[in-house]
Amino acid sequence: MIDVPVLIVGGGPVGLTASIYLSHFGIPSLLVERHPGTAILPKARGLNARTMEMYRQIGLEAPIRAVAMPARFGQMILWSESLAGAEIKRLQPGRGTGANQVLSVAANCGCSQDLLEPVLRQRAETAGPGQLRFHTELTRLDLSPDGARAVLQDAMGGRDEVRARYVIAADGAQSRIRAQLGIERRGERDVYDSVNIHLLADLRPWVDERPAALYLVEQPELRGTFMTINGTDRWGFLVTSLSHYGFTPEQFTPEFSAEIVRRAVGVPALDIEVLGVGAWKASALVAERYRDGPVFLAGDAAHEMPPTGGFGLNTGVQDAHNLAWKLAAVLHGQAGEALLDTYDAERRPVGEAVTRSSLLNALSMGRTSRQAEPVLPRKEFLNEIGLIFGARYVSAAVLPDGQALPAGDPVQDYTPSATPGCRAPHAWVQQAGAKVSTLDLLGREFVLLTAPQGSAWREAAAALPAPRIHSVVIDGDDPEATTGWQALYDIDADGAVLVRPDGHVAWRSRSGAGNDGAAVLSAALDAVLCRSAAGSAR
Repeated sequence: MIDVPVLIVGGGPVGLTASIYLSHFGIPSLLVERHPGTAILPKARGLNARTMEMYRQIGLEAPIRAVAMPARFGQMILWSESLAGAEIKRLQPGRGTGANQVLSVAANCGCSQDLLEPVLRQRAETAGPGQLRFHTELTRLDLSPDGARAVLQDAMGGRDEVRARYVIAADGAQSRIRAQLGIERRGERDVYDSVNIHLLADLRPWVDERPAALYLVEQPELRGTFMTINGTDRWGFLVTSLSHYGFTPEQFTPEFSAEIVRRAVGVPALDIEVLGVGAWKASALVAERYRDGPVFLAGDAAHEMPPTGGFGLNTGVQDAHNLAWKLAAVLHGQAGEALLDTYDAERRPVGEAVTRSSLLNALSMGRTSRQAEPVLPRKEFLNEIGLIFGARYVSAAVLPDGQALPAGDPVQDYTPSATPGCRAPHAWVQQAGAKVSTLDLLGREFVLLTAPQGSAWREAAAALPAPRIHSVVIDGDDPEATTGWQALYDIDADGAVLVRPDGHVAWRSRSGAGNDGAAVLSAALDAVLCRSAAGSAR
């Protein structure tokens, strides 16, 4: 019998990220994946700035960018009749404009899933204490209020039994764990059908002078998208809405796929090598609950969405980010069990919002019908700054301070705010004599941000038992900053902001600690960690 605090089922980006973060917080885990290795098709490609902030804080930004597509391809989306034919429209994504890039220390990144997963796997295998077992399948899962017992079968016929306190179900859109639990999903199923073609072809003559992340081909008999991987000879081509154009998945042999790509390029004699073909259907479905006893759904197991907008992978790895620190706090004996209920309370509204937006993007681009004329997207497409940065968590793990957020479109608008529940905003500051982003001060533990005058809050934090609150004194604003960090965080010179390990604000005091700072801060931490309630698994 193998005993482990957390069993992770699924070795895609979500499961691998969960393993990395649990190790980051000192929690042993066992990840099992039925496939022999990481992804062999590009699949998802876009990592948004919030995701890159997350990976930056654990030292993974540079390794990911090292295998990503050249950054110059991320500045434009292009529509044309064929890759070599007449151009229809160019679009600069709002996410990449200068006004939005200053909202973060980390920029978007185009990294296909087959290149991302090896980077994550390498870190997960070396980080410890997490362990990974590929080519190993979960064949049985029995649950009780005290945890789970699982049976694992490997490719060589080996069989192991595992006892785990908690289980993360990152086993994809067709999650067998979700089905076993009887968790229903709400939304729209099989919105459209598509085929992904992974190919080698030198397309530089048609892309070098107009680099783009996506090249959308609009023809009366074919609609598809070239997806940039390396910007030279390695590409993905997505054939959209198969049935509406008279195609079936079975038609897409390597030879037929090559001919379809040549038609989309507009060069009949183009040399093409098809590396792989994958058929799939897009749905917009969200699980009715993300927790069932000791089991937590994450990634596509919790929310399945059309890729139009690139939110699926990002939402999934951010699920893992949210869940890992909470599991760690409970397993370290520092938090009440009720803290784990806040995972559903915080992440399911996010899953619902991004799934709805992704569906509307797809519908606006004519994914559900045959189109004789080019179909251009709604104005929100690739301008979803509010969805990327603006999630405000409302749960027991956040202490509201009565401040309302500015009004605006929750999809497109984002105003940086340190209101409890919000992502701690990026600001360039001076700390220990160096210029850093506020985001670079976060990510491992609870962090108390103060100016030099906030010494009373720092003394209060130092007096508290585990979990340790790391106090950071911010000397002042970077001289070139347009907005001071105290103004951005809306505190006085002697105020303080408590930020959770996932970078969301837990509590804020605009003014000084007075005579009871230790009691106030202790009560705040007890409330955020649900230590005053017994809590129960549902």
